[in-house]
Amino acid sequence: MTDKLTSALKKYFGHRSFREGQREIIEDVLFGKDVLGILPTGSGKSVCYQLPARLLPGSVLVISPLISLMMDQEKQLAAAGYKDVIAFNSFLSLQKKQTAYRNLTDYKLIYASPEMLQNKGFIKKLSKLQISLFVVDEAHCISQWGHEFRPDYLKLGQTIESLNRPPVLALSATATPEVQKDIAFQLNLPNIVRHVHQMDRENIAFQVEKLDNPEEKIKRISDLLKAKPVPTMVYFSSRNWTEKAAADLSTALPDLNIAFYHGGMEQSDRILIQQQFMHDQLDVICCTSAFGMGINKQNIRLVIHFHLPTQVESFIQEVGRAGRDGLSSVSLVLLAPNDDILPRKLIQSELPGSEDIDRLIYFLKARMNQGNFEVPDQEILMENVQITETQWRFIQYHLEKHGMMENNRMLPTSNWRKIPEKINRVAVERIKYKVSKVNELLWWAEQGDCRRRTLFAPFQDSIKQPTYHCCDRCDFKISEWTPVTKNVDQHESFDWRQAFSSLMLQGEGDEKIKSG
Repeated sequence: MTDKLTSALKKYFGHRSFREGQREIIEDVLFGKDVLGILPTGSGKSVCYQLPARLLPGSVLVISPLISLMMDQEKQLAAAGYKDVIAFNSFLSLQKKQTAYRNLTDYKLIYASPEMLQNKGFIKKLSKLQISLFVVDEAHCISQWGHEFRPDYLKLGQTIESLNRPPVLALSATATPEVQKDIAFQLNLPNIVRHVHQMDRENIAFQVEKLDNPEEKIKRISDLLKAKPVPTMVYFSSRNWTEKAAADLSTALPDLNIAFYHGGMEQSDRILIQQQFMHDQLDVICCTSAFGMGINKQNIRLVIHFHLPTQVESFIQEVGRAGRDGLSSVSLVLLAPNDDILPRKLIQSELPGSEDIDRLIYFLKARMNQGNFEVPDQEILMENVQITETQWRFIQYHLEKHGMMENNRMLPTSNWRKIPEKINRVAVERIKYKVSKVNELLWWAEQGDCRRRTLFAPFQDSIKQPTYHCCDRCDFKISEWTPVTKNVDQHESFDWRQAFSSLMLQGEGDEKIKSG
């Protein structure tokens, strides 16, 4: 099989050899095994299902968390000559979607969001296909996002069974042994074969700097980019801060093209900003975590964390956007007093308290007493009960799980006291867990040992030998860093106006599917 696989890799992708971990995963997939693959960012995880899609009968279904990730991969495959690929997302027009439904058997590779799998019509269409492989891309989202942001991740196990139980491939760049267990549990795959490889990238150096306040952070970024104007991503935990920082840095750095990106923007604007950055028409992106997953830009040299994320896994994912071409790149964390307040507030806003749960239950019971069992629109709930969208998703999932709600209708039950108490206990435990993850990352930023070794210790027993530098605890000072650059000529062929027109025509008349 090895010789045949290498020949197939060259035939379909033009590569003469596999990267670390790819061959073993693909071999087990082709043998029909359930597989969990943990590979570092930028290591070519997509080949682990794109090559089997060329070799297996039937279709490969890929569950992907973000529209931008799906569209990017579909575009890359189409450019390589593969026309039997479809991505179901909100930029697929109603006409094209209906045509795709009619011709679903023609597609070897089908991308969809986890929310799309809750569409009974879509599942009915898929159940008539021969699904040779069910892929969960960015599988860590099951454990880290599924409980709050995207509860539909937690329903993937049921979906797999409803599709005649095809073999499953779960892929991620960051998953501790604890998260690996959660992935296997949520997908109901106790015998899943694990291929876990070292996650640290040897070409990325780490540095943490302490400053007095946010304004000093902006000044530090400005001074650094004046001296080293390299392709840069700056991560924030606040949408307002992305906009403020982009404006301040644009004033201070008139020679650089700088933009902001966050989940509150229109989807068309987000995708255009992403494409401009990918084609080197933007130098710096000030963004929230909404930007970056699945973005395969090779020449990002610097990833700055203005705010720390809420967990080590997210930090590693975001750092991993740097240096995908293997050249010297840097992760810079800027710390100021009270930087722990924002992530703790974010956690509190994601999960409901006991009072939030009680208000919602009282509201729904009052409607049922009036004979109205339909759950109102999310906007009505948020206005009347004063809960966030994320809090509602969390409660909704658990109401469904405990048989109090089905198909957006409340069900008669006598468990009005016990179930809310159970939901509250889960929320309290989840808050404790997430606060511990914040503390873990804060400890890493403050501790005095090698940053590379301590960052990856929860994931692996050893680290790779750094190609250039390790960290500011060992041998690195960003002031002495000389970035190596590669010329990228993509920007000359990218016309954002044409791309905008294309997106508008593509999405005309389509219903919105929240995939990112």
